[in-house]
Amino acid sequence: MQKKELVIGLDFGSDSVRALLARCEDGAELATSVYEYPRWKAGLGCDALRQQFRQHPLDYLEGIEHTVNAVLENQDRSLVAGIGVDTTGSTVAAVDAHGVPLAMHPGFEEDPNAMFILWKDHTALTESLELTAAAHKADPDYTSYEGGIYSSEWFWSKLLYTLRKSPAAVRKAASWMECCDWITGNLAGCTDVRAFPRGRCAAGHKAMFHPDWNGLPPETFLAGVDPLLGGWREKLYDKTRTADQAVGTLGAEWAEKLGLSRQVVIAGGAIDCHAGAVGVAIRPGELVKVVGTSTCDLMVAPTLKKKIPGICGQVDGSIRPDMTGLEAGQSAFGDIYAWLKRLLEWNGSGVNLSDLEKEATKVPPGANGILTLDWFNGRRSPDANEKLTGLICGLHLGSTAPMLFRSLIESTAFGSRAIMERFVREGIPFESVTAVGGIAQKSPLVMQLLADILNRPIRVAKSAQICALGAAMYAAAAAKVYPDLLTAMEKMNSGIDAVYTPDSVRAETYNAVYRKYAEMGILYEKAVMKEPSV
Repeated sequence: MQKKELVIGLDFGSDSVRALLARCEDGAELATSVYEYPRWKAGLGCDALRQQFRQHPLDYLEGIEHTVNAVLENQDRSLVAGIGVDTTGSTVAAVDAHGVPLAMHPGFEEDPNAMFILWKDHTALTESLELTAAAHKADPDYTSYEGGIYSSEWFWSKLLYTLRKSPAAVRKAASWMECCDWITGNLAGCTDVRAFPRGRCAAGHKAMFHPDWNGLPPETFLAGVDPLLGGWREKLYDKTRTADQAVGTLGAEWAEKLGLSRQVVIAGGAIDCHAGAVGVAIRPGELVKVVGTSTCDLMVAPTLKKKIPGICGQVDGSIRPDMTGLEAGQSAFGDIYAWLKRLLEWNGSGVNLSDLEKEATKVPPGANGILTLDWFNGRRSPDANEKLTGLICGLHLGSTAPMLFRSLIESTAFGSRAIMERFVREGIPFESVTAVGGIAQKSPLVMQLLADILNRPIRVAKSAQICALGAAMYAAAAAKVYPDLLTAMEKMNSGIDAVYTPDSVRAETYNAVYRKYAEMGILYEKAVMKEPSV
């Protein structure tokens, strides 16, 4: 290996794309660049009241060109060996026979159903309930490796919703594609939709792909849910690959735009949280929390004979190629704090969350009696239920913004504890918790409350771009700079920046508050599920 061989990690998040240039020898982060999506920022295709969140493919393409050229400025571009990609998921779009998203076709530029449907879009709730009900009647149950409940955030729900709502777009669609697969194929110069590689983690965790039924659910099941799904299985794929495998080399168009060799290897696409777990060198017995707008809780296990209910899936090779990857998470985490900021800024006045956090540290555990449920964007885990919403109880005339902010933080930590307890209950114990992502690095209060409420030490990864670093590790393995992903993880991981230790007194106090949170959640969910549909 040349000591200065370089790889690039591209991390497509909810608001922006981040590029990281890393040195393979030691994982040193030589340059980073961030590009905020302009169309997303303008709200194109979105309607938050309907939980409709769409993104335009041009935001992604422009972001690649901007960030990659930025990190390569004043660098020797001939040393770049590979590019790895991770994206949010399940973020999907209809594409034509050449793999071009329909939003890039004349007449569909501003059609929300022709854009990428972002992971947190919940417009397909009805479809997810129908898919879950049908799967539970089938033999085998096609949701059995995805926690037993199919989500409106996932592949088939969004496809069926679009088939029903947008027949004009459907007529032009030749296939349907995850964002991570589309970007890797696009970088590799694919022009035939059948040649676009499909990633293992998105297929397994989001599309019910499993070897037990030879890949995707069979035609008879899909058409039985709705005849509109008939024929779609054959338009998709029957093979997947892990993210450490090469999908090709850089296509001519991108080689020219980026000033890179056509020999640069493109690694398989991954979901962002999975790349984040790789970036911190996840191992068995470790729970990795990717803490951002939402959270993902990742674990790996060498062998797993049982099916874990209520999580977001267990897929061989989805995080590490040698392990079964386990995923759970919360549909909103940092998004909840951002909601409070918008609420307080309704008249245009500015609010600094850092100042609010300083005041919230002075509030005692339990936020002076305020108790919050963190289901502001539904509940992802344990036991997905997008009908649920946030709930705040215990407000009084003496309640202050710092009290409310602390209660929101406590609620997100309680949601994390519910996930942790599900893993433990199902016999998946863990020895350590590692937090990664922007909130983990920027908010000591959030991390300390997580440590107190989970009653476990929380390690925080050093890298601020841990998902992009994980994508770069996938690239190093795919380009054979290292013989395998495990070696790349060992050599390139960023290490630990800080450790938050639980306070025994606060932990005991929070045990009592958590019991109230759990009891309130049970009662509230029963009330919501009894409400007539509108």
